[in-house]
Amino acid sequence: MTDPHPTPPASDDESSSPDLVKIQQPRLWSGDGWTARVIKNEDDDGWAVAMTKDGASEPALVGPWTMGRDKKNPKPLDVNAFNTLVKTASEFVRRQEQQLHAALHQRITVTAHAARITVSLDIVPDEDHPYALLSAHDETGELLAEVRVATSFKLNRASAVSWAEGGFGKPAGR
Repeated sequence: MTDPHPTPPASDDESSSPDLVKIQQPRLWSGDGWTARVIKNEDDDGWAVAMTKDGASEPALVGPWTMGRDKKNPKPLDVNAFNTLVKTASEFVRRQEQQLHAALHQRITVTAHAARITVSLDIVPDEDHPYALLSAHDETGELLAEVRVATSFKLNRASAVSWAEGGFGKPAGR
């Protein structure tokens, strides 16, 4: 199958680095570290746009795309639409990274034995043997204790106080 929208030849300044080549076709745009591809929406008769970060094998974001005036074909991509898509996809990826970080690194400050203690749970997502480190620091930041626990350990106010008041031993059943 031949592409009805061939890639324009690169200018002299773009040919020196493949990362700088920009594609600007009605259904395919590339630049700023992203590629936007307008695709047929498999769920209905409409169109979707897939935003893929350079080097990634899967799109980071897929969303609906506007129909053209003929109500059959997609509206062509343009510089404004592409810039908006890049901003949206970048923010989406950033939020995903923040959520993953929040899930892997939890922290709570409690009072135990009349002292303020910050208890942290840091999950290490090793492919073969994932684990978590439960640690406690005093108000000055000095490490009081650190134990290895299962990734299923639930850090909350009650478990943090119980661990601190129990002398920072390995939590039972973990």
